[in-house]
Amino acid sequence: MSRLRIVTFNIAHGRGSLMPISGLASRRQLHARLNRIAHMLARLKPDIVALQEIDKNSRWAGSFDHLEFLREHAGFPHAVFGLNNRRSGHVHLNYGNALLSRHPILESENVAFGQRRVGEKGFLFAEIDLHGRRVPVVNLHLHFASRDHRFRQLVRLMDYLEEKQRHRRAHWHVPPILCGDLNNPSHRRDATASLLDYFSRHGRYALYPAPDVKTYPSLWPRRALDFVFLPPRCTGARCKVIRTFLSDHRPVLVEFAIN
Repeated sequence: MSRLRIVTFNIAHGRGSLMPISGLASRRQLHARLNRIAHMLARLKPDIVALQEIDKNSRWAGSFDHLEFLREHAGFPHAVFGLNNRRSGHVHLNYGNALLSRHPILESENVAFGQRRVGEKGFLFAEIDLHGRRVPVVNLHLHFASRDHRFRQLVRLMDYLEEKQRHRRAHWHVPPILCGDLNNPSHRRDATASLLDYFSRHGRYALYPAPDVKTYPSLWPRRALDFVFLPPRCTGARCKVIRTFLSDHRPVLVEFAIN
């Protein structure tokens, strides 16, 4: 039995909770804020960190690699980027999802839902080597405004996972762990409920935190947007939403055992 700690955190391009528009922070301010995020991660001691809205050499975010900065300053040996937005020219904008890991990342693949150069969403799939056992992890970010878009994106994700399971299930120690920012205002009629229903076909999945726990306190009404879905054989889970003002989202920490 191994214990695993996972954090999912939308870092909002490093701009913090009080700055509504990216591009207003200086490179020095971004370095300072990311350094505080790195210190928080070092304190929480997660094995895996799923990050959303993280930039790689974006002009509005200081023109440096935020993932490499966090990897180095938080002390993670492994990292992988999943860029959903690629925009070159006078204003470089490159950002998406990423994973930090204390365990080797054996394979990874990123899927962007479309080709928009600003605001595109997607998911990052990876297989993590946990003491010789392959653990599949998905880091997901869904459309923020449109329920119809979110459901179409979920269909893409489900089709992808069905294909992966046909070819890779025999190599996995557990079914996929999924975490990320689902961007749905109501879990009962939106992406969270639909995703939980899909995963229930593959066993008894558990959702953390509880759907009434607000992880996005920056707007009224406050919302529950950020979740971790744990598959069967992940037991004894403990969940904590970290109170911090390093982003307009709050990090979700889940610790559990893998049997």
